Amino acid sequence: MVSIATWNINSVRLRAEQVVRFLAEQGPDVLCLQEIKCAEHLFPHEVFEQAGYTHRAVNGQKGYHGVATVSRIPIRELARHDWQDNGEARHLGVELLGPGQGLLLENVYIPAGGDIADREVNPKFGQKLDFLERMTRWADQLGQPTLIVGDFNIAPLPSDVYDHKALLKVVSHTPLEVETLQRFADAHGWVDLGRKHIPAPERNWTWWSYRTFWQEKDRGRRLDHMWASPEVAAQSQGHRFVEETRRWEQPSDHVPLITEFAL
Repeated sequence: MVSIATWNINSVRLRAEQVVRFLAEQGPDVLCLQEIKCAEHLFPHEVFEQAGYTHRAVNGQKGYHGVATVSRIPIRELARHDWQDNGEARHLGVELLGPGQGLLLENVYIPAGGDIADREVNPKFGQKLDFLERMTRWADQLGQPTLIVGDFNIAPLPSDVYDHKALLKVVSHTPLEVETLQRFADAHGWVDLGRKHIPAPERNWTWWSYRTFWQEKDRGRRLDHMWASPEVAAQSQGHRFVEETRRWEQPSDHVPLITEFAL
């Protein structure tokens, strides 16, 4: 059994202790982090080394974005795709070399897209759509068993947000984003593991705004995902989101996801 986790940590240096706590309590074999917000030479390698995650790959940049994959089992870095075509560190592809050998694990941080769902007045929204289109062309060429995980910044299903009708014009849940993400899903026949194991319309949210999470209304969205090639999805044995991390002191606004595979 191999367990793989993903978490938008929203600054790995600020929350290194929380990551170590999560690793100790949940024990995934591999953890994919997004929004690490540091250049590679400033990544807290020693923290993960001491925790037993001795295999690491980091694609970082100063102050923003960035992804990293840390593992207890051997991995080999394969690719860093710049699907936004602007130099931002938003992807890291590795191959598992120990248990699960041959599985490609793609760690991605899709752009949020700004506040206005119109590429004519908001270039960030257009960049998000272009990123997804380039990812789709990449997925169309995949020939190996692959797992893609990370912060997709899109909640595709009506039950993936606290209020479907209220959020139809809000970036992350607009019909255009959902359609664009669906084209990516179709390009490789990806299986959404979050909804394989926690079927819609069950509550399965991964992000809450810092402004509203602990108010009476539970205003969450499912922005983080783990999608697998059909043959990999068939080996997934369980999937969960670890919501208690959102209650920790100064937490990330995202919570981790973990899937176990019979690899």
